[in-house]
Amino acid sequence: MGQEKKSEGAAPPRYDLIETEADLAAFAREAGAARSLAVDVEADSMFHYQERVCLIQMAANGRIVVIDPLQVPDLTCLKPLFADPAIRKVFHGADYDVRSLYRDFDIRIENLFDTQLASMYLGHSETSLEAVVGHRFGVALDKKFQKKDWSRRPLPPEMVAYAACDVVYLIPLADALTRELEAKGRLTWVLENCRLLSQVRPQENQQPFFVRFRGAGRLAPRQLAALEALLQLRDQLARQKDRPWFKVMSNTSLLKLANEMPTGMKRLKTTKALSPRQVEMYGHAILEALNTARETPDDQLPVYPHRKAPRLSARIPRRIKALRAWRDQVAEALALDPALLFNKALLQEIAVKKPRTTDELARIPEIHQWQVKVFGEKIISVLNAVP
Repeated sequence: MGQEKKSEGAAPPRYDLIETEADLAAFAREAGAARSLAVDVEADSMFHYQERVCLIQMAANGRIVVIDPLQVPDLTCLKPLFADPAIRKVFHGADYDVRSLYRDFDIRIENLFDTQLASMYLGHSETSLEAVVGHRFGVALDKKFQKKDWSRRPLPPEMVAYAACDVVYLIPLADALTRELEAKGRLTWVLENCRLLSQVRPQENQQPFFVRFRGAGRLAPRQLAALEALLQLRDQLARQKDRPWFKVMSNTSLLKLANEMPTGMKRLKTTKALSPRQVEMYGHAILEALNTARETPDDQLPVYPHRKAPRLSARIPRRIKALRAWRDQVAEALALDPALLFNKALLQEIAVKKPRTTDELARIPEIHQWQVKVFGEKIISVLNAVP
């Protein structure tokens, strides 16, 4: 494990800002000889309707670059770097970055290593980049620009330097974590999870919007129609204003309005779901949307697609209980979050399928190879011991 050190502020790193295709191509050629490539991105999701990657920070062979894709939108020359299995791509909390790079630039990643995931499988309780870097290197990363608008141009130099700091320590961090994971016999666990993580893709917005809205499943059909009308209105307004949804109206406000369905401006104000300014700007459009839902015929009202839980035999809960008890005991011995070993859904799937051999266990789609290899025999033993 890394030793505790006194945290000191990170010194601004030396970096090159890439704003031309020629400079980008030169870096791509240079980085092609690297064994590891540290990567981080900054986006503008808090400021615009359609989020986009605004900066890409990279470190390779001791050089740090900050690429401005708003100035150099064609990143084709970087694709071979990301696709090269001989070059390790180091991220911290890679899920969002992988989705964003694929969405904006059709970049696919091979040989990904996520230092946050690695830290979790070493049992670290705090796994943010600033926490891990502070613990490992005694450096306090400054996060004051984390929620700034990265799409603004020109970017202040201090914001660019801030972004560059996020890749300074990734490669030495990945090296240290790899050694510790290997010593604990957990490196293959992380590498398999990283391979699956490299394949995540962005979800496309779909209609009806309520399908992915928390709390929608508890609404009656009429209120659900109201919620959908409000969600479509918010999307239209956000698109027109080029603002993210939450900066137009919050989910909490829309859910309250869908439940109460006020019929006039006075009732709308008394709900206190919106600020006076929001009522002034959107009040009439909201009432019109609610009225449309109110007049929708009963046979045309939406129905929330509840997933019916499968009927389980009495034996299955006993198997789940036994598997959970075994998993929790193992997790405690390894000082790991139990869900990192087997999550709730996977335990249930194993209990339902009740594999009799490790080969049958391996055929469960959700299970990972390392889980079968390390714990397969014990899982079969636990299942066989359930009365």
